[in-house]
Amino acid sequence: MFTGLVEEVGTVRRLERRGDGGRLGIVARKVIEGTQLGDSISVSGACLTVVEMDGQGFVVDCMPETLTKTTLGGVSAGNRVNLERSLAFGGRLGGHLVLGHVDAVATVLAVVRKGIAWRVRVSLPAEVKDCVATKGSVAVDGISLTVLEVGEDAFEVGIIPHTLAETTLRDVKPGVRVNLEADVLARYVLRAMRVLKESSGEGTSGHGAAPSGLTEEMLRSQGFI
Repeated sequence: MFTGLVEEVGTVRRLERRGDGGRLGIVARKVIEGTQLGDSISVSGACLTVVEMDGQGFVVDCMPETLTKTTLGGVSAGNRVNLERSLAFGGRLGGHLVLGHVDAVATVLAVVRKGIAWRVRVSLPAEVKDCVATKGSVAVDGISLTVLEVGEDAFEVGIIPHTLAETTLRDVKPGVRVNLEADVLARYVLRAMRVLKESSGEGTSGHGAAPSGLTEEMLRSQGFI
């Protein structure tokens, strides 16, 4: 589990294709401190297991799912990636709970400066559409960000100068593809609502009250979904 606070920006050393999967080598310094073989590191939002290490960085295995469902399938030597070690119990949770399970790949639509910060507009894939809420959290390439606005097909996040300087977002521009992970709490609330609707005979498209008295409208108004 991660917090969405990037510790270091690493550089891809190589991606070796092996059948449908592959091995990804990354140059890094900070995140290998105290790391052991078998530990997890978030690589631009994807939770991956360290299988090799040396003084220059580490290597992870990538399953076919990782290469086809995230942006990592398209990386090459020299590309920059966000890195975060897994959360230690007792540590501060400065972002939000991030699992490192990428839900969808989206496209940056616009980047606009607003005062000292930047507003970034990102497409809203169907896979996460019901889990992104205004003032809620979303992980973009493994970075915990607050949602400023949600539309029918896109959402906006705000980027402060520190985040811009310390992550791959410094290179962001329209057309760039990014990994998205919805807030795990929103994901489970949405799943619970669907189960309650089905058990009440409404199906997945109804908006009436569930047996518990909860309504989808009430949860949306409170920012849960």
